[in-house]
Amino acid sequence: MIGISEEIKNADPSLLSPLTLAFVGDTVFDLLVRGNLVMQANRPVGKLHPQAAKKVCAPAQAQAAEQIIDLLTEQEADIYRRGRNAHTGNIPKNATAAQYHSATGLEALFGWLYLSGKDERIAELFKVISENDI
Repeated sequence: MIGISEEIKNADPSLLSPLTLAFVGDTVFDLLVRGNLVMQANRPVGKLHPQAAKKVCAPAQAQAAEQIIDLLTEQEADIYRRGRNAHTGNIPKNATAAQYHSATGLEALFGWLYLSGKDERIAELFKVISENDI
């Protein structure tokens, strides 16, 4: 993963709001998906973008969350629940409220893991998700 600054390393990401964690986690998850797609095969960008979009949408992220939920530590599960239960504004048209909230929980988890410097754990959880081909 991309290194984080000393300022961020010294902060406690558990004190951040779940939506702030999801804001970061959305980008982390997107980067993982895009990197995974690129490493699978050299494809034109016009084909990569739709494939990435299918994997980072709320329904796919909700499915990904289901795949890893039983693998989470107590602290990770708490971060996921905080994200899932956060009051978001709008629900996208292509997702149910439950899917959107679950996706927000997954993003919060990935944001918290990233800001906590837990790159190995991110890789471990994403491996499970990618092996099940979200």
